Amino acid sequence: MMKGATTWSYAPYKPFFFDRGDIYVCRLAPDERSFHCEWLAAPGPEYELMLRPEGEGEFACAARVTVPEATVEGLKEETDYEFYVRCGGKKSRVRLFRTGRPVGTVVNYLHPRDDEYAFSGRYLCSPSLVRHPDGYLLASMDLFAGGAPQNLSLIFRSDDDGRTWHYLTDLFPCFWGKLFIHRGELYMLACSTEYGDLLIGKSADGGRTFGAPTALLRGSCKCGVAGVHKNPQPVIEHRGRLYETLEWGSWGEGYHAAMVMSADVESDLLDPASWRFTPPVKYDPAWPGVASGPSSGNIEGSLVVSPDGALFNIMRYDMTKCRPNYGRVLAYRVDTDDPDAPLAYDHAVELPGNHSKFMIKRDERTGLYFTIISRILDGEGVMNRNLLSLMVSKDLRRWELAADLIDRRHEDPRGTGFQYVDWMIEGEDLLYLCRTAMNQPHNYHDANYQTFHRLAGFRDLLNGF
Repeated sequence: MMKGATTWSYAPYKPFFFDRGDIYVCRLAPDERSFHCEWLAAPGPEYELMLRPEGEGEFACAARVTVPEATVEGLKEETDYEFYVRCGGKKSRVRLFRTGRPVGTVVNYLHPRDDEYAFSGRYLCSPSLVRHPDGYLLASMDLFAGGAPQNLSLIFRSDDDGRTWHYLTDLFPCFWGKLFIHRGELYMLACSTEYGDLLIGKSADGGRTFGAPTALLRGSCKCGVAGVHKNPQPVIEHRGRLYETLEWGSWGEGYHAAMVMSADVESDLLDPASWRFTPPVKYDPAWPGVASGPSSGNIEGSLVVSPDGALFNIMRYDMTKCRPNYGRVLAYRVDTDDPDAPLAYDHAVELPGNHSKFMIKRDERTGLYFTIISRILDGEGVMNRNLLSLMVSKDLRRWELAADLIDRRHEDPRGTGFQYVDWMIEGEDLLYLCRTAMNQPHNYHDANYQTFHRLAGFRDLLNGF
């Protein structure tokens, strides 16, 4: 019997006629000379993991286990392998991985030629990180590729503060999603696909399952036509309302217009009537402080409260065809007295990370503002993302380098990227989840890893700032 969809979550999601195998391999984590994988349990007392170097010889049993996960050691470095899992006459799809030393802790990995998620995409994007009130960490990511449907997200859970991770569920349709906690409950705010409908849903069991989502704003559901554009940014509470940033536009249309959505903190977040949206504001090249030349404007803003209590949306800025061609972001003021008022452009800010998504947060202990950026060093490499840096500011206007977190400038920037970081401060440490491209990804942008990192004692880097 087939019934209508009553949920947002699946384990796993299986499109009609798309062969996902009898056993779902739900997580991969390769290392320099080993790899770990996890799959959903299947009937049978024992599993066999069959492995070979890609295209070489016959598959051989590399592990025999009674639990739905295994680690294989002693592999060749920088080598592509293929494998499958079998149990009691059932087997998984053949999956791919490449050995190579990663950075941080691998939450998940996807080989650029692995078509396990081809119905959505081939690369891992949109990292979102949250601490659940019950103590564990949750990490989500979506599956994207240019021109692909881009409508699947994966959620993973860590019960040991990020040292190990395990698969939790799939969300479909879900793209550009942000997990957040409000009043002790877990929500996901996302799009159905690139430029699609804006959706929100809630989980009552810690992220294992989500009820059917509510559509808050209708998009175009067409990548070349203007619709909803967003990214995983914090949903922040300010003066009795929740706020989140988004845009209306598309790359195909040549613009993205800045918006903010908000709801009363006591309202039902699953009720579309609870939410208000500011009218979209297009970029104006006549604004003071902007660069000279053509620009598609701003995307992927970060909402933050300034030292004087004003709410700003500080946004990534396209300067690729401008003079100068990097180094500024633009700040829009939010009218917190009128949730229907459009954003007002306020000023430009010098920040050498304007060609990739960044997230700004205030450290309650010191009062300082922090952001993690894919730092640009000069006008010759404005699209490079092989240097990830922590920046600090007292006033949101003047930013200084606190530390370089990942520096791979010695590697080819076309195949190395650390980008779109979601992060949080916990005690003395800074935790972050990174969209990571390394060890022969499709390219620097189309990432093959999501990696988790902990920067212990991060305030010690400030050197009296």
